[in-house]
Amino acid sequence: MGVLLDALDYLRDADSWTGRGGMLELLVQQLLVTLTALLAAMVVGLPVALWLGHLGRGGFLAINISNVGRAVPTFALLAIFVAGDPWGWTGGAFPGTGDVGPYGRAGISTLVALALFALPPLITNAYVAIREVPPDVRESARGMGMSGWQQFRRAELPLALPLVMSGVRLALVQVWATATIAALVAGPGLGRVITDGFFRTDYGKGIAGAIVVAAVALVLELCAAAVQRFLDPVRRAARRGEGEVSPEVSTLGQAGHEDG
Repeated sequence: MGVLLDALDYLRDADSWTGRGGMLELLVQQLLVTLTALLAAMVVGLPVALWLGHLGRGGFLAINISNVGRAVPTFALLAIFVAGDPWGWTGGAFPGTGDVGPYGRAGISTLVALALFALPPLITNAYVAIREVPPDVRESARGMGMSGWQQFRRAELPLALPLVMSGVRLALVQVWATATIAALVAGPGLGRVITDGFFRTDYGKGIAGAIVVAAVALVLELCAAAVQRFLDPVRRAARRGEGEVSPEVSTLGQAGHEDG
C-alpha cells in the first residue's frame, strides 16, 4: 500500500511531469514512436494483405511469414539492432543506437522492431476480412459490370473495414505497451521511468510509470474501438436510417464485432 501511495505522490508532483526527461516528454515520445511504427507497418502490410485477400492467392504464405514475428521476441530483435554496426547510407541511424531527433536514442532501431511486431495482426486481420466478404456480394459486383479494382474498392473494402480496424486496434495497443522495452537499451519512452525507478529502488516512481502506461493503453483502446464502431457498415446504415441492412453486410459486421 505504501508503494501505491508513493506512486500517487510521484504522479501528483508537477516536477515529475515537466522539464527534460519528464513524464510528459517521455509520454509524447512514446506516443510518437508507437504511432510511427504502426503507420509504417500499415503502409507495408495492409496493401499486400488486402490485395492478396482480393485475389484469393498467397494469403497462407503471407500470414505465416508475418507470424514469424510472433515467435521472435521484440526485445531480442531490438537487442540485435542496437548491437549492429550502423549502415553508412542511414547516416549512422540504423542499426545501432544513433540519436534520431524526437525519437531519441536508438530511435530507428526501436521503430523497426515495433513495426515488425505490429505486422502479424495487421496482415492476418486484413487478409481474413477480405476473404470473409460473402461470395454473393462479389457476384453482384461483377454482375453490375465492376472491374476488379472497383469491386475491391466499392464492395469488398467497405465491408472488410471493421475487421481490418480490429487488427489495427490490436496492433496499436500491443505496440504501445511493448514500446516500454526500449528503455532497456536506453531508448525512448516511459519505460525509462519504470526502469530508473526500480534500478534506484524508488518503487513508487517505477509503479507510477507503469500506471501511466496502463492508463494510456486504455485510452488508446477506447479510441480505436470508437473508430472501429464508426467504420462498421451496419451501424453506419442504422445512423443514416437506411432501414434493414442486407444479410451479407450483417454477417461481416458481426465477424468484426466478435473479433473486437
